[in-house]
Amino acid sequence: MQIFVDTGLVEEIREAAKLGIIDGVTTNPSLIAKSGRSLKDVIEEICSIIDGPISAEVIAIEKEAMLLEAAELSKIHDNIVIKLPLTEDGIAACKVLSAQGVKTNVTLCFSSNQAILAAKAGATYISPFIGRLDDNGHDGMALIEEIRAVYDIYGYQTQVLAASVRHATHIRDCGLVGADVITAPLKAIKLMYKHPLTENGLKAFLSDYAKSAK
Repeated sequence: MQIFVDTGLVEEIREAAKLGIIDGVTTNPSLIAKSGRSLKDVIEEICSIIDGPISAEVIAIEKEAMLLEAAELSKIHDNIVIKLPLTEDGIAACKVLSAQGVKTNVTLCFSSNQAILAAKAGATYISPFIGRLDDNGHDGMALIEEIRAVYDIYGYQTQVLAASVRHATHIRDCGLVGADVITAPLKAIKLMYKHPLTENGLKAFLSDYAKSAK
């Protein structure tokens, strides 16, 4: 399973890169807005830090405008993945971009029906929002399982990219049900390192070493 960091803050991406286990980055206009910088400048810097897929989202809601934005974003770097909303226009734009060999990430997915449409359009990634589903009384992980099952039955090549990840348990469960990728805030990724037995074991080792060194 690949691990992407979900942020628009360059300082967080630099910190994440130091971990040595980050495969890519997902951003959106809201995340980048927090930096106070232009979208192009931030995306360019991110591409210089992480050598992997970098999802950059279009703002337009109509197909032709999406394609124009996608063309500009694609010029920034070869690693750019165009992030599109799961709407009629977004899926239509995805079909065009896929035919051109442009990588795409179809976002705001909340059902397996929507995921089928993205796969039919040739999306590189589909992004089910598991946290938002959980927040609204639905089972986000069940959706990952459904999409995985449908994609496996029909041999769709679209990768399941679990998004709106809230915590380390989400990450573990995504691995168990077969998500290809998870994208999460840096805080959630760093929680994957944590276990009380690891911390207690290290303390015991260091204590024993200190005693033996006297």
